[in-house]
Amino acid sequence: MDGRGQRVRPATGEDHAAIARIERAAGEMFRGTAMEPIADDEPPTPRDLERFVAADGARICEIDGVPKAYVLVEELDDAAHVEQVSVDPEVAGRRIGARLLDVAADWARARGLLRLTLTTFVEIPWNAPHYRRLGFVDLSPERQGPQLAARLREEAAHGLDRWPRTPMARPVEPLSASRTDRGR
Repeated sequence: MDGRGQRVRPATGEDHAAIARIERAAGEMFRGTAMEPIADDEPPTPRDLERFVAADGARICEIDGVPKAYVLVEELDDAAHVEQVSVDPEVAGRRIGARLLDVAADWARARGLLRLTLTTFVEIPWNAPHYRRLGFVDLSPERQGPQLAARLREEAAHGLDRWPRTPMARPVEPLSASRTDRGR
């Protein structure tokens, strides 16, 4: 537990209801935007969560004992791929998402992986612009591994390509708070 009442712990299958609640709350941020259909996307299924739990790639951030954020990470190509990181909007702005990305970097480092990857929407302020401030850079097609390229095709098949998306990567080294606070 840190001084802000936050604790990050491994998720279990029993956390599915909390993860679904967090995901639905985070999705509400898309209401009133051109991307409103995203608000109605389904959260990870119990089977999806179990796959990440079995690979030790699911973490929950609790605040005062209540789950408020989560990250799902898996190995794709030569990287730790952040499949999802979601924060309940009622606790946004506390660097919880950035902390979970550093937890994902620790997961990667423990497996000898050198970078984090993710896919995200280009034009939403809390997506690609936010990740750029946290050290992520856009990946051109020639810098994507075959599994990441396949993931992008899967996302397109589910309709996510209706809005501009980009794959991104950053080294696993966590960024200092001072660097990310300056927006570099």
